[in-house]
Amino acid sequence: MSLQTTLARPVAYTDIGLHSGQPVSLELKPALADSGIVFCRVDLPEKPMVKAEANNVTSTMRATTLESGQAKVFTVEHLMAALYVMGVDNCIVEMSSAEAPVGDGSALPFVRLIEQAGIVELAKPRNILTVEEVVEVSDNGRSIRIEPFDGVKVSFTSCNEHPLLGQQVAEYEVSPDVFIREIAPARTIGFMHEVNALKAQGLALGGSLENTLVYDETTHLNTPRFPDELVRHKILDVLGDLALLGRPLRGHIIAVQSGHSLNTALAAKLWHSVHSEKKGVDVSVGCE
Repeated sequence: MSLQTTLARPVAYTDIGLHSGQPVSLELKPALADSGIVFCRVDLPEKPMVKAEANNVTSTMRATTLESGQAKVFTVEHLMAALYVMGVDNCIVEMSSAEAPVGDGSALPFVRLIEQAGIVELAKPRNILTVEEVVEVSDNGRSIRIEPFDGVKVSFTSCNEHPLLGQQVAEYEVSPDVFIREIAPARTIGFMHEVNALKAQGLALGGSLENTLVYDETTHLNTPRFPDELVRHKILDVLGDLALLGRPLRGHIIAVQSGHSLNTALAAKLWHSVHSEKKGVDVSVGCE
């Protein structure tokens, strides 16, 4: 049996948001057992909170947004992936603005924060979501499914028309070591031909060559960390979005051209199966 965890001590990080371009201070704090991951908007009156769960997703346009009452946070997927894979079950995330800090566009800054804080066990067992039959969502040729597997595995197929990208396929059995080495460093991908349209929508205002791997029509404008950095970052996003189950997951996730919308739809389908009295999806919840 494994026990729930939280951080050993508070840690802080300050940067700007990828889409808003606004400065934001983030502090990760220890939390009690069964708290889950809770975001707190310390810049707002009464410091409203929103729990990081699939039922609180309100938008998936270029990032994942969580909202409850006056509390709204977005672009949380990289932080959520780091907390999930590093094994942090309970944490209070205080933010001074709506958007999480971008860092270098990957999950690695958040991994380092968690390592700096340390992780401690709490006197309560973990609840594990073990998938016992295939669950899938799809839309117009894109899909994401999860099937039984003794562990956590992610397989992703990405297709992009750019001459340096094309089809990329990657598969990882996910552990903290594999995540830190192969997935967490993969950065957000951007394309020069999209910049003006994104900025017109109030997006990518904080994007730069310091936090995004950028491509023009023929080449990359900064140096990739991996030849297949795009698909690795897609796997990072899958892990961050499925962390919104609010509990550790056991299963093999297989995605084809999936994005935040389908990722969070799968998370919501599984989340509702656990929190509903109906047995619509065959999953079991118990102690590891």
